[in-house]
Amino acid sequence: MKNLDIMRTGGAALVVSLMALHHGSTEAAAQAAYDPMQPPQAALLPGGESSDSGLEPEEEAVASLNPDFENMPDTTGVEETYYTCSACHSVAIVKQQRISDERWNYLWNWMVEEQGMHEPDARTKEIILSYLTTHFSSER
Repeated sequence: MKNLDIMRTGGAALVVSLMALHHGSTEAAAQAAYDPMQPPQAALLPGGESSDSGLEPEEEAVASLNPDFENMPDTTGVEETYYTCSACHSVAIVKQQRISDERWNYLWNWMVEEQGMHEPDARTKEIILSYLTTHFSSER
């Protein structure tokens, strides 16, 4: 009977306190959790291998997010990628991808051939595909 009295009187406060503790620890854990949208850090690669992204190691390791381009990684190709992709769809679609380099090439051709995307010159295409495969590839 005493347990029922605790539940009736102080049980709600206990539940609220436990929920606050639970949510506080969850937020702390979420803040420290792995973020797949961040570029890979060289120290995280097995055996100290490079990611072969074409970027300088310092640029890849410290790629900050650019608020002018919807928080895409601020490295070579961000502007070209942003304007080409956002002309047809949300940049959020790009940022959520984790597909192979081969699939990025396939999607590029599909968007040009089937969706009517304007294909930029070869150098711009190379810059954009390099940016996409560096930051949004399942292979890195």
